[in-house]
Amino acid sequence: MARTRQTRTTDPGAYLDAEGTLLRELPDFAKSRDTLVALYSAMVRCRTFDSKAVALQRTGRLGTYASSLGQEAVGVGVASAMAPTDVFLPSFREHGAQLIRGVTLEELFLFWGGDERGNDFSLPKRDFPVCIPVGTHFPHAAGAALALVHKGVPGVAVAVGGDGATSKGDFYEALNLVGAWNLPAVFVLNNNQWSISVRRQDQTAAQTLAQKAVACGLPGEQVDGNDVIAVREATERALERARSGQGGTLIECVTYRLGDHTTADDASRYRDDDEVSAQWKKEPLVRLRRHLTQVHGWSKADEEALLRTCREEVDQAAENYLATPPEPAGEMLANLFESLPRDLARQAEELGDG
Repeated sequence: MARTRQTRTTDPGAYLDAEGTLLRELPDFAKSRDTLVALYSAMVRCRTFDSKAVALQRTGRLGTYASSLGQEAVGVGVASAMAPTDVFLPSFREHGAQLIRGVTLEELFLFWGGDERGNDFSLPKRDFPVCIPVGTHFPHAAGAALALVHKGVPGVAVAVGGDGATSKGDFYEALNLVGAWNLPAVFVLNNNQWSISVRRQDQTAAQTLAQKAVACGLPGEQVDGNDVIAVREATERALERARSGQGGTLIECVTYRLGDHTTADDASRYRDDDEVSAQWKKEPLVRLRRHLTQVHGWSKADEEALLRTCREEVDQAAENYLATPPEPAGEMLANLFESLPRDLARQAEELGDG
């Protein structure tokens, strides 16, 4: 099938405005109350985890943590469109996507607590671990897509990264490979307007990040990253395109980072409070909750029950994480070599693991 090459550089597409009011006809999946409740529940669960993780870090019981506050619609929208046979390559803010893919809350707590057992996912064995270096997982995604093609295995490699990743050579090189080799890959950009303390407009003069796909012969699309419906719908189309042999797609999700870059950051040093306050009015959870209330009769009782369930689940996972005995120190050497060199073998013995 012939490849199509196009890009959209218009205003971000959305189905719901900030008040939850319809802007255009919904895609079929979004006409179902059950589906919308599932998407909303996934975002609430993600935010509940996020809040608990920050609290644990502030009390010295978790490592440096990257919050997804205000950006839940990106991860949830992307992962809800994916199939189990796809391969997910997350950056460090896609907690909602990982939870949908089958990573457990306890595993996420373990990872952010510095325990690599948190990367031994119980379900999505083909998914990649969290990528902390900015942008380096995009070449991995191109490689995973190439492997799927060579092995004749169904699936699409889906990578999510921030706007800052588009300023890295890794991103451009990977995008070029996807276009040149017609690989089944979807690259999603979580454009939260800030690469740590650097504004998006200070990183690039491009009108949109989506249009960076043009030079690689790929379609690029910009959507409202605060509208989980828009994110899921765009991802579904991109995945179908990849599955049908038409190659990759770049999706830019325009959202906003409501919290600090990580718990090691203080965003008040470089952002105005008025700017952040204005963005709270556009955040994804309130938007979808208002739509559910207006159209599907979502009630106060429904909301309270969901919040209670999420809190109980997250609190229990946190207790399990805190009660998990640490690994023996020698485990840091266990998977480096088939047979440990003499100096490392000596160290393993000194650590009580030889």
